[in-house]
Parts: sequence; structure tokens; C-alpha cells
Amino acid sequence: MGALPASIASHVPSGLLSAGLSSLAALANPGEFIRKVSRSGPAAEQGPGGQQRKERFLHAYERLKSWLLSDHAFNLSEESTQWVSKMLDYNVPGGKLNRGLSVIDSYMLLREGTEVDDEDFYLACVLGCLQASALVLDDITDNAYTRRNNLCWYKLPTVGLSAINDGVLLKCHVQAIIKRYFKEKFYFLDLMELWNEIGLQTSMGQMLDLITTHTGAKDLARYRIQGYRNIVKYKTSYYSFYLPVACALLLNGAKLSDYIELKHVLIEMGVYFQIQDDYLDCFGDPEEIGKIGTDIEDYKCSWLIVQAMELANENEMKILYENYGKSDPECVAAVKNVYKKLNLQNIFWEYESRVYKHLVSTIDAEPDRAIRKILKSFLKKIYRRKK
Repeated sequence: MGALPASIASHVPSGLLSAGLSSLAALANPGEFIRKVSRSGPAAEQGPGGQQRKERFLHAYERLKSWLLSDHAFNLSEESTQWVSKMLDYNVPGGKLNRGLSVIDSYMLLREGTEVDDEDFYLACVLGCLQASALVLDDITDNAYTRRNNLCWYKLPTVGLSAINDGVLLKCHVQAIIKRYFKEKFYFLDLMELWNEIGLQTSMGQMLDLITTHTGAKDLARYRIQGYRNIVKYKTSYYSFYLPVACALLLNGAKLSDYIELKHVLIEMGVYFQIQDDYLDCFGDPEEIGKIGTDIEDYKCSWLIVQAMELANENEMKILYENYGKSDPECVAAVKNVYKKLNLQNIFWEYESRVYKHLVSTIDAEPDRAIRKILKSFLKKIYRRKK
């Protein structure tokens, strides 16, 4: 396999490095890799019900992968088939499975009191599996090092930038899978339009993030809260929060135009989630959150730097301008020290408490019982999360 390049290894704590390389070794035996996933994570901690859903999801993933690998439209060599199989196993079923399980959990809540047969459950799982399609390219664009306690796919020594094509392949699979499994459904066009629209929104959010980072590198003062919210709304909220619930609604025969207020609440929840992510990127434990925080080094327009630019005095501003966006550990420490002097940790905790109360009040006012339960389940997953 070869040694991990020093430029990567220097950023990765030993625990995460070991986990990443262990997962790479497990790709030689994908079945064992999947079994390890099924025994870990929040669903397993939630008792038999959560664990059963997770196992059913992973069984559905195996069925879906089998179809993809046996697609007769492509005459893949044995080597190519093995590559795609390992790529799928590494990127789709790992981690907390929050995105994938959110489709299933939302659908089950909408169908509460009625029987959900195996095929309907499988279709929900299929849409859940598609949620991983954007992560490979997102990691490359963000120059990320780790995800889900493992090295990012493109950071593996045997993968590199060939991961770009893998990411494109995953996104192309979305269209093929929706056509394969939902073409005869009355909501087929709505489902295709939903994925296309949110794919565009997510790409636009990524573009806003890159452009804002470029302009911020010239002048930090250009990092402002409204620009930050636009980035987060398009890059995170639609894809990670609205999309799984919208998929569940379509599966249940609903019209998305009847749930505009629900969309607004989920988008706001997504903004809250990203602000948490920014906070954890700086103040979280990499061993616990499963990835290396590099927002400071990468000149990111994060919630923390936006707050700091509003609150810093002349001397603190000078320190930020001199040190933000540099990979030198001393520069990173200097920025974090300013954050601490500005009491950004407490400001974040106050924000979290305030937004939580607002979301709870909004959810309680929702007349639809199933929608209330869906929103509460999302909020429960993210409130005061540590990873």
C-alpha cells in the first residue's frame, strides 16, 4: 500500500490515521467492512429498533450495490467492478448514517399507524443511499483530510485525484437509480426535479463558499453574516436537511408545494447545524468529531471568523489579518486565542440556546402530528451534539 505522505500524516491524529488505514485494509473484504459499520454508530446505541433499521438499511445498500455492479449497460472488467465496489463501500454506508437514515425515519413517521412493506422500505433506503453521492467531491473541493473517522477517499494513497471521477460517477448513479426504481411511480418527475434542483443548489453553495474564501483572503472584512448564511443555506441546508424529508414526503404521495413552511424550518435547522460544525471545527476534539478541523488554515468563511470580525478591537483585528489562512500551528493558535478572548464559545452556547428555543416553539405550533415528530427527531439528533 505504501506509506502515507508526510503532508497528510502531519495533519492527522494517530487515532484517526490508524482508523483510516484500517478501513482501507478492510476494503479487501467489503463484507467485513459493512459488518463493522452495522455494529457501530448512534443507531446501535438507540436500542434494538434503531439497530434493526440500520441493519435493514445496510442490507438494502448491498442489494442496490449488487444491481449497480451487474448493470449490463456497461461491460466492466473484473478490476473495474472491484474498484467501484470498494469505492461504494468506503463512501456510502459509513459514519453515523444520519443522512441515509433520515429518509427512512421520516418516511416511517409519515406512515405511522399503517404497514410499511419491505419494498416500500427498500425504496426509502435507496433514496437514503443516494445521500452520500455529493460527499466525495465535497471533500476534494474543501481540501478535507478526514470524514467519519477515516481518511477522505481522495486522500487514500491508492486513490488520489481519481476520486474526482468517482465522485462524478456517484452523482451520475443518482439519475440511473431514480430511473431504475421510480420510473413507474406517479411522483417520478417530481423526484427527478427535486434531486436536480438540490444538486444545483448544493453546487451553487459550494461555488459561493469558494468565491467568498477567495475574496476573504484579500480582505477579511468582507466576511459578513448574510453572505455566510447564503453559503450555508445552499451548501448544507437543502441537501442535508430538506432533501431527505422531501424524499419521504414524495414517497408518501404528498405534494411538496403544500409544505413550504416545513422547508423553511429545515433550512433554519441546517444553518444551525453548520454553525455547530464551524464551532466543532475549532473547539471540538478531532478524535470525537471524526475529522480534522482546518477552517482557519483554509481561510474559510466560518461563523467564528464572522463573529470575530464584528467584535474584535484594533489589536485583535491585526492579529486576525496576520494569522488567518495560514497553516503554521502558531498562526492557528493565535487565531484561536483571539476567539477565546472574544468569548466566542459562550456566544455560541447562547446562540444555540436561543435558536433551540425558537425551533421548539415553531415545531410545537405545527398542526400536523407527523411533521412535528419528524422535526423533533431532526432537532434531537443535532442539539448540543459533540460530533
